Amino acid sequence: MKIDKTLPLEYSTQQNQLNILGFWIFLGAEIMLFGTLFAGYFVLFDRTGNGPTGAEIFEIVPVLFETFILLTSSFTIGLAIHAMRNGNKKLTITFFIITLLLGIGFLGFEVSEFVHYVHIGAGLQTSAFTAVLLTTLGTHGAHVTFGTFWGLLIILQLKKRGLTPETTNKSFIFSLYWHFLDVVWIFIFSFIYLKGMV
Repeated sequence: MKIDKTLPLEYSTQQNQLNILGFWIFLGAEIMLFGTLFAGYFVLFDRTGNGPTGAEIFEIVPVLFETFILLTSSFTIGLAIHAMRNGNKKLTITFFIITLLLGIGFLGFEVSEFVHYVHIGAGLQTSAFTAVLLTTLGTHGAHVTFGTFWGLLIILQLKKRGLTPETTNKSFIFSLYWHFLDVVWIFIFSFIYLKGMV
């Protein structure tokens, strides 16, 4: 395996560069997935039938907490990659752990939100609006859940193998995934919650 020492470690081999390119292509497919969910939401958001509207069920305070937590986790994963590029394994792992704890906190708020929606009668079968809302939020939440387990596996590899071309490549690709989830959440916050509260 030929290593190019002029590049950051995560880009230092041809395989690593191909892995990153492949992941960008994967993110393109993810954009299509969420784009489809958003399109469905925009078509169905006023199809509430006898169920509640967004203005009746959305609460700004929990949503602001979710947003703050997830955007903070984007910052901490950025710090993890910065520490990784500086060769600081311990700090990289520390920021990875903080990122995952914030992700778990976000999921806690989201589960609480789902329970609240179902409790007030806004379930999957209530209306087209609640069905597409819960599907969109649930898909994002499932991605965060997957990311939490993925990040945990990377932490274990970093602890065992250190900062190698392979582990730094995996860590960098994970950071791209995590930032992507934060960007999707900004769209959810802006076009589902804020628009729905009006």
